[in-house]
Amino acid sequence: MSAEKLTTVEELQAKLLDAYRKEFSNDEPTICAFAPGRVNLIGEHSDYNDCFVFPMAIPIGTMIIGKGLDETEGEKCYFRTLSEDIKEAKSFEIDQKEKITPLESPKWGNYVVGVLALFLERIKPNKKRPFRALIATSVPIGGGLSSSASIEVAMGIFLELLYKDQYANDLQLSKVEMALLCCKAEQDFANVPCGVMDQYTSCMGKAGHAILVDCHDNTSKLIKFDDKDTCILVTNSNVKHELSSGTFAENVQHCQDAAKLLGHKTLRDVSTMEELEEGRNKMPAATYRRAHHVISERIRTEAGAKFLENGDYDEFGRIMYESHESLRKYFEVSCEELDQLVELARGVDGVYGSRMTGAGNGGCTVTLVKKDSLKKCIETIKKGYKGKPSFYEFEPCDGARPIDLKKSNNN
Repeated sequence: MSAEKLTTVEELQAKLLDAYRKEFSNDEPTICAFAPGRVNLIGEHSDYNDCFVFPMAIPIGTMIIGKGLDETEGEKCYFRTLSEDIKEAKSFEIDQKEKITPLESPKWGNYVVGVLALFLERIKPNKKRPFRALIATSVPIGGGLSSSASIEVAMGIFLELLYKDQYANDLQLSKVEMALLCCKAEQDFANVPCGVMDQYTSCMGKAGHAILVDCHDNTSKLIKFDDKDTCILVTNSNVKHELSSGTFAENVQHCQDAAKLLGHKTLRDVSTMEELEEGRNKMPAATYRRAHHVISERIRTEAGAKFLENGDYDEFGRIMYESHESLRKYFEVSCEELDQLVELARGVDGVYGSRMTGAGNGGCTVTLVKKDSLKKCIETIKKGYKGKPSFYEFEPCDGARPIDLKKSNNN
């Protein structure tokens, strides 16, 4: 028994090329962009509180393939997704002559339309270009592995390639600026008050490394993580979550309220747990609990990066369990299925630690496990879990990048 076979970048590209050629006969795409998803090792619900997160990019992601169109076709842009998980309309068009606003339907379209609107606003091109784009992702939708961010960042790279000859030097986006633009697109168009972790990781990922991101100033430090005897197992509970459902926004508001009641702009500025306890009577119980998690998670995340850097997997595993318990008890975003997955992993020799990852209320767990214990861990979970889990073994990968179609077709 082993983890799922991952869809490679090459396989994703072949799927999109085939679809493009079938839909637009006698035509070839000229632009291809890929952006990975991410798994967060520790530092959950921390980014929008200006705290630390510690994710890594993963070798599944979103690819967008397409072509700029002739000016005689107006300013319309055509989008289509190949994702089978999306139940809404698979394709739509927008006209760039009109102001680009959030879509009522399909909702998934806001991830690409938002990036397009903000990108055009940023670079102010001399002439807007019509284009067609086909989109495919290998990231499980609703699994907490940043399918939305990978779509946004892939769209950003696609647009950079489309408009590369209209860039002025002072308008060229850095990787961090691209991450911030894509994050704002999700906030403004998909109505999710998220932080920048997902987009940042998709842009800045590096093979063999996790990334400690300081969300206060958007700086980061690469932490080497390429131990061949240890691996990251992601277990998908296959319980879907929906960030725009309202719970996420409520928790963001709790955190903002706690910071304000303690006299700070964000919870990053609360220096100690003692300061929180001193102000506990100022806030409702739920607000206190959210703040308790965020402040303790900040401490865990800084410590965790050092543990992983030093190869102290026992200590890193210990704080993974602490993080999960905090998310369950104080942030209240775990669920019965996630708790069960963590406890099943905990009972396997060779597992250092396990926790829920992502926004919660479904999605995935992340487990740090010895390579020679991976099979046993998967078997134990599959046997004991009440649902039908999916398993992924991940190594850190590189971030978003263009794909040279001419080079690929010549190989």
